[in-house]
Amino acid sequence: MQKVLFNDLGITDYKTAWDYQEKLLQENVKVKTEIRNNPALQNKHATKNYFILCEHKPVYTLGKSGHMSNVLLTEDELIKNNIEFFKTNRGGDITFHGLQQIVGYPILDLENFYTDIGKYLRNLEEVVILTLAEYGVIGQRSVGETGVWIQPGLVGKERKICAIGVRCSRWITMHGFALNVNTDLNYFNNIIPCGIVNKQVTSLQKEVGFLLDYEEVKSKIKENFKKVFDIQYL
Repeated sequence: MQKVLFNDLGITDYKTAWDYQEKLLQENVKVKTEIRNNPALQNKHATKNYFILCEHKPVYTLGKSGHMSNVLLTEDELIKNNIEFFKTNRGGDITFHGLQQIVGYPILDLENFYTDIGKYLRNLEEVVILTLAEYGVIGQRSVGETGVWIQPGLVGKERKICAIGVRCSRWITMHGFALNVNTDLNYFNNIIPCGIVNKQVTSLQKEVGFLLDYEEVKSKIKENFKKVFDIQYL
């Protein structure tokens, strides 16, 4: 059972959270490099695993495989509407982060778990699927599309409730997932979410029909992450 340091950053701006992730990732890369250069350090130094939860003020982020054409606002319109924008080094296309959305950033050394990115992504999806199930909502995977969906097999009714985009360097992960809880979905009208046309975006609030206790949902995410990844929190 791996040990993971848990950190709830609360409401924090996107760049601050990104810089923090990069710092933790680079610290782990440094440890791995030192061990590779001197195997005798194997028992004295070890990488550390983290699970960060936070909430961002309105921001659009574009993945390294994304297209600017999926952003439907001009730079001036972004400024006018007080929405930040960042090109990132994660996978995926364009997505939105905002208040009442749970954002999870696992900084894990997958060599402590399994060296399989596909399995890692499926496990992130599983954390969200288990959490949704506790509210009577059936979350599912959509073939060929990372993330968690509602009714992905019903044409015209497919709706995405959780976006996932990660980066992995030397088997150390960063970035992660974004689950819409009581999120203002109007912000998604300004982009083509994840570059996928003709599919909707939804939230847990919209699916159940009432305002959720955000902190309660967050605690369930934390516990389901512990269960799926078989970890112990520090």
